[in-house]
Amino acid sequence: MTSSNLEASVPVAVARTADPSVQNPYLLGVFAPVREELTLDDLPVIGEIPADLNGVYLRNGPNRQFDAPGRYHMFDGDGMIHAAHFENGKVRYRNRYVRTRAFAQESEAGRALWTGLMENPKDNPWGNGHGLGIKDAANTDVIYHRGQVLATWYLCGTPYGIDPLSLETIGAQDFLGTFAGDMMAHPKVDEATGELLWFDYGPDMDYLRYGIIGADGTQTHLAHIDLPGPRLPHDMAITPNYSILMDLPLVQDHEARKAGKYRIYYDRELVSRFAVIPRHGAGDQVRWFEAKPCYIYHVVNSWEEGDEIVMDVCRVKNPQHQSTFDHPLASMLAYMRLDAQLYRYRFDLRTGATSEHALDEANIEFPSVDSRIMGRPHRYSYNMSLAHEPTLLFDGLVRFDSSTGTKEEHKFGPGRWGSEAPFAPRDGSTGETDGYLVCFVNDETEDRGEIDIFDAADVAAGPLARVLLPQRVPSGFHATWVRGDQLAQGG
Repeated sequence: MTSSNLEASVPVAVARTADPSVQNPYLLGVFAPVREELTLDDLPVIGEIPADLNGVYLRNGPNRQFDAPGRYHMFDGDGMIHAAHFENGKVRYRNRYVRTRAFAQESEAGRALWTGLMENPKDNPWGNGHGLGIKDAANTDVIYHRGQVLATWYLCGTPYGIDPLSLETIGAQDFLGTFAGDMMAHPKVDEATGELLWFDYGPDMDYLRYGIIGADGTQTHLAHIDLPGPRLPHDMAITPNYSILMDLPLVQDHEARKAGKYRIYYDRELVSRFAVIPRHGAGDQVRWFEAKPCYIYHVVNSWEEGDEIVMDVCRVKNPQHQSTFDHPLASMLAYMRLDAQLYRYRFDLRTGATSEHALDEANIEFPSVDSRIMGRPHRYSYNMSLAHEPTLLFDGLVRFDSSTGTKEEHKFGPGRWGSEAPFAPRDGSTGETDGYLVCFVNDETEDRGEIDIFDAADVAAGPLARVLLPQRVPSGFHATWVRGDQLAQGG
């Protein structure tokens, strides 16, 4: 049994540094926060922006407003959305903070009021909805639903509505009539039905709350799924008729919890379990499927094939691997790097059997598929390759063909690091590669950012266009693409 504090990627038992702001690499270089909120037109372009690329690319990430006492973790930073809006061959860049409740409270005080994830939260004003005292920063993902994007936080928090063009914060989305702990980081939107599917968990909950927000924004379904004890699942999958949730071997240390701490350990003696529930089903309708122990941060996609449900994921064999880097914060650095491979599960609804195998051995993560077919069979996924660096850095794009098992890849180049690149269909797009990939790239040598545009059908050819920015876009977390027709419809 191996233990870590807060979660698999957030160990508390790491060496203190004399000056964390200097020595912590997640506050340096491409991770350093930018404080200026910009709106920029007429940017320099190398190449040509495709005229049939219309929509907006948005990426979330941590960008702390005020220096806070103690050790910094990447999930501590205030959420900041960076966006590139494309229209008829032109582009506009804009970045704005997510005006969360905590952000507003610290802005009024003119200083940090919360410590970070790796410090004792006892003196924090309040936290997310599970009594942890941890700041809900809405810095992790962005999901488009009903004319707005939702900024979410990794440890279950309040989703904040954001206008996809102005980036103004619309406000907390209290779907369940409560301000806190409503939704995990990665809810799923089924574009065929307009539904948003989500779950919630907590350090004292021996169940998952699973729910559905309808196309009209109201809560249409809520179910409880029993667990053997508190767990820390991060993602889920959907098909037209089912949802798949996870009970993975990250479990709550009850003795630590009694002492007011949130400590999770990876119990290698437990199997991984997957709950298959009818989309609008009750908790007693769950079918459980067992598999080898692992952890899963991100699902690629899932779909139905006859009596089977197929689910592709980025599977982490060992979420508590040891660091090979010599650094005072080596433990945190190890947990944040990730080490995941594309992997496929098959759950046989007729026999109850699970089959599983790796699709590829490369270390790739932050996957996405064409959002129009989420929950339906896909052939191509678009992924980020992880650099062999002490920090979480993406050194390239990878298009994986699940039909042939082959990859097409582009490397950004020395000292250049990218962001998650979801598929952006061209106007009138008819398929999974009929469009583009858009991502932010940071150039360490030039100390600036840029917006790179790729042909999804020929990733290896490199960018079709590079839009140069006067400042960096700090390395962060997840991104989404909102099509021009969605912007026009407002939903």
